[in-house]
Amino acid sequence: MSLSLFLGALWVLAATVTAFLPMRRQYVPGVTLLIAAPPLLGFIGYQHGLWPALLGLAGFVSMFRNPLRYIWRKYVKGEEMELPK
Repeated sequence: MSLSLFLGALWVLAATVTAFLPMRRQYVPGVTLLIAAPPLLGFIGYQHGLWPALLGLAGFVSMFRNPLRYIWRKYVKGEEMELPK
């Protein structure tokens, strides 16, 4: 297994563990995973091509759809959003 796929598998395991945490403890590891995903997807695309990177992007968007929706609404559309309690 290549280094990029190994790191991708570790990223998926870390995201799964983060999802099991209570909501108030998900922010720091969740933001870290959110920031780490684009370089990791780029690395996968560099080593394996476009299709594996697109599959990884689909998994990333599926796992982080709510935070990405929040970022889209707040920063791109300019809507006022409230964080969950």
